[in-house]
Amino acid sequence: MILTLLYAELRRDEGVRTMPYKDTKGRLTVGVGHNLTASPLPAGWSFPLSAAQITQLLTVDVASTMTQLDANVSWWRSLSEVRQRVVANMAFNLGIAKLLGFKNALAAMQAGDWSSAAAEMQDSDWYGQVGARAVRLCQAMRTDVMPVAAGIA
Repeated sequence: MILTLLYAELRRDEGVRTMPYKDTKGRLTVGVGHNLTASPLPAGWSFPLSAAQITQLLTVDVASTMTQLDANVSWWRSLSEVRQRVVANMAFNLGIAKLLGFKNALAAMQAGDWSSAAAEMQDSDWYGQVGARAVRLCQAMRTDVMPVAAGIA
């Protein structure tokens, strides 16, 4: 998978913040969707975060997401690169436990039934909560083409 594309997509979808804020669930967050309660900043870091610090957090968070996917959805790496990025994006956004709740979507993905996988993704609370991100990810799951958005090459 081309990680630079996933990083860019996550920056677009999550936003980039140098100062802490409360996310839609009330969790203290910074950088690119980095949950400060679950994973505090390294010792000695202070706000505002630098671009390098944000990238470091994102790199660690994406690596953790992929490790959790490997442990729980072992077949995900057999998907096309675009569909891998869809699964990784969802896992990053939802967390692995909530992603695993998408049983029908995951079963359809594993079976290569892309239309059903996208329909199952669309038929969820998540779809209504994340808006344009979900529309893009469902389209990418269905077509194996990630829609290009401003700022992403």
